[in-house]
Amino acid sequence: QVQLVESGGALVQAGGSLRLSCAASGGTFSLYNMGWFRQAPGKERECVAVITWSGGNTYYFDSVKGRFTISRDNGKNTVYLQMNSVKPEDTAVYYCAGAIGYGSSYLPKRRSEYPYWGQGTQVTVSS
Repeated sequence: QVQLVESGGALVQAGGSLRLSCAASGGTFSLYNMGWFRQAPGKERECVAVITWSGGNTYYFDSVKGRFTISRDNGKNTVYLQMNSVKPEDTAVYYCAGAIGYGSSYLPKRRSEYPYWGQGTQVTVSS
């Protein structure tokens, strides 16, 4: 069973950049598809980006395409979310999540598909 810890959340001005990290422990990280989700106050948790266990496939929510990049380093058991050109509407608590996916190219995007979650990290974008 994998444990996930996010870091890197901060207060940033609109147009700036931020990199979130999620460190995994207690499991074989390279077997897991990894996702980044976010939840703003009063809103549903939404899937922002997903990367497969191998790093070969990625998915991005439409509103972050071209601005955010998900990547992973299986040697460091870490997944990253590089956030560029951030906007006030990106303000939310960001969560990383993991699900076993070894051998498949399927990209899980629903919250219910992920059994393992981190505690979240706050990102606030000021205008």
